[in-house]
Amino acid sequence: MLKIFRDLLRFNLEFAIGTLIVSIIVGLSVLSFFSPYPPEDIYVVAPDVPPSWEYWLGTTSRGQDVFWQMTAALRNTLLFGIAVAAISRVISLTIGLVSGYMGGMTDRVLMSINDTFIIIPLFPILVLFYFVMRDSMSWALLALIMAALGWAYDARLIRSVAMSLRTREFTSQCIFSGMSPRQIMTREHLPYVLPIVFSTTLNNMNWSIGMEVTLSVLGFTDINTPTIGSMLYWANQHTALVAGVWWWIALPVIAVMMLFIGLYLLATALNEYIDPRSRLSRMGGAA
Repeated sequence: MLKIFRDLLRFNLEFAIGTLIVSIIVGLSVLSFFSPYPPEDIYVVAPDVPPSWEYWLGTTSRGQDVFWQMTAALRNTLLFGIAVAAISRVISLTIGLVSGYMGGMTDRVLMSINDTFIIIPLFPILVLFYFVMRDSMSWALLALIMAALGWAYDARLIRSVAMSLRTREFTSQCIFSGMSPRQIMTREHLPYVLPIVFSTTLNNMNWSIGMEVTLSVLGFTDINTPTIGSMLYWANQHTALVAGVWWWIALPVIAVMMLFIGLYLLATALNEYIDPRSRLSRMGGAA
């Protein structure tokens, strides 16, 4: 794994840039643990102060230091994306591997369920969940709901790989040696789909973070938990642009855009690495 990481840094510019961007975002998130102010508290500093030596990124109309508030928001936004991606990877891996290996009626039933989730309009469903569970909607609950809705595309991709692995000679040898289907899927087939899982994880993080920001800006989430979306929600509620407090909106937007770009570059680099011809081309070999 370390060798793969070194090769990607050396031969893939997109991966190097993406790693640098995401490392900066993660570093800012870690700084949130050293914040002198609790992230949920308001009016702890003078409001509407522009960027200065005392307040590097200025303060909000709610009396919060934008820099420290943004570090906490980035931390929660990153954790949200990781939580959604991790839970949905477990579902997509299970459905994809079982469906691709078992085939037959099992495959038809699971893919019927899978295709149902693909065609569901996710944004209206998430808004509906908010109105139904408004009093109990939390950061963790929203992550769980989005993970339960955001696995279907990747499960079908994993299924296609599992179907090809089922016809390989080593799979037949595993069956003749007495291995159970569970052992074959976890020990033999899983390593082949892990590179796809890693790349789809990054894409899923981008999707979930973008959806969370959109829902938060509209007020359809727990707006009291600091995230990039909730920062933009409160900035909009206080008409920051009209009041001239541009740094309250501009800086969180720049931060989340950089996060999107970093994750996208990492996903693109991993997708190229999965393709042997692209990997050889990057490293100066012949396809």
